[in-house]
Amino acid sequence: MILNVTKVEYAGDYRVILQFDNGEKKIVDLKDTIFNDRRAIFEPLRKKDFFQDFHVKFNTISWKNEADFAPEFLYEIGESFRQVGEIVNRGTGEDLHGE
Repeated sequence: MILNVTKVEYAGDYRVILQFDNGEKKIVDLKDTIFNDRRAIFEPLRKKDFFQDFHVKFNTISWKNEADFAPEFLYEIGESFRQVGEIVNRGTGEDLHGE
């Protein structure tokens, strides 16, 4: 399946909420990926202010240093936004849904 990211929102720490063109919304935590991958392109993303400065380019999330991730990878490691919101609510009382 070919996927496209259509919208991205910052969700705290190294997490983003991604809307895909199949209608699904997933929350993706990129912290482990960014800190465990030693390629130089990911080094700037370890600074939160740089990480937060992203945009949708072509079909995925991208940063000003041209770092990006395949949308299929993001979809695979992401969790259903609803499912994560329910987990977060039980754990901290924080409501990611704004409800």
